[in-house]
Amino acid sequence: QVQLVESGGGLVQAGGSLRLSCVASGSIFSINAMGWYRQAPGMQRELVATILSTGSTDYADSVKGRFTISRDNAKNTVYLQMNSLKPEDTAVYLCKVWVRTTPSPFQYVYWGQGTQVTVSS
Repeated sequence: QVQLVESGGGLVQAGGSLRLSCVASGSIFSINAMGWYRQAPGMQRELVATILSTGSTDYADSVKGRFTISRDNAKNTVYLQMNSLKPEDTAVYLCKVWVRTTPSPFQYVYWGQGTQVTVSS
C-alpha cells in the first residue's frame, strides 16, 4: 500500500500564491509519474500538471506560465507552486502518483485525499 499526504492549500486573494506538497510513503520501489489534478464543485476532475521521473513536465493550458510542478525524488514528494492565482483556480487539488511497488514494470495508481484551494476576488 502507498499513502499520499497533501498539504499547502488554503484561502488566498486573487494574485496571490500557494505551494502545495504531496508526500508518498509505503511500499514504494520507484515512482514514475506524479501529478496534480483539481475538481471544482459540479465540474469534472481535470489535469493541472504532471511530471515524469525524467523531469519532463506537462501543464493544462489554463495554468501555463503561472503554475510550476516539481519533485524531490529522495523525499518521494511532488510540489505545485501556484502564482498569480485567479478565482477560477478555486477547487480541491488532488495528488496522483504512478508507483512501482516491486522491480516488475507493473505500476499502480494512487490518489491523495485532496486539499482545498480557495481564491477570493
